[in-house]
Amino acid sequence: MSDALKLRILDEMKAAMRSQDKRRLGVIRLITAAIKQIEVDERIMVDDARVLLILDKMIKQRRDSIAQYTQAKRLDLADQESYEVGVIQEYLPTPFTDEELAEIITSVLTETGATSVKDLGKVMAVLKPRVQGRTDMTVVSARVKQSLN
Repeated sequence: MSDALKLRILDEMKAAMRSQDKRRLGVIRLITAAIKQIEVDERIMVDDARVLLILDKMIKQRRDSIAQYTQAKRLDLADQESYEVGVIQEYLPTPFTDEELAEIITSVLTETGATSVKDLGKVMAVLKPRVQGRTDMTVVSARVKQSLN
């Protein structure tokens, strides 16, 4: 682990160990395990950009779990997942405001020359690297579709 974000995660894991915050430590260990899993599987050293993708995926999984647990009336499990989302989000950059996101979407639509929903894939391919980790991609996709209609 060599990049700033990974080092920050490791430092916070040590701090959680020292303060004996077992709940937070568990979440940070999940993060480091996900990073290590990618590094071992793909035989690469993960950079900060890839860590952001991993964290984004982890949040998406937890949001799906929260919805399922809430539907099943398992609020104890939903609360744990919500806590994990909160800890994971601490490592993500500040989310875009609605205005910033609208500006980026407009810029990409102009840049790609997109005019209909058929161009959605092309727009998302350009847009995703610019907004990944700073906003929910399902929201972005919905806003792009709305703009293309």
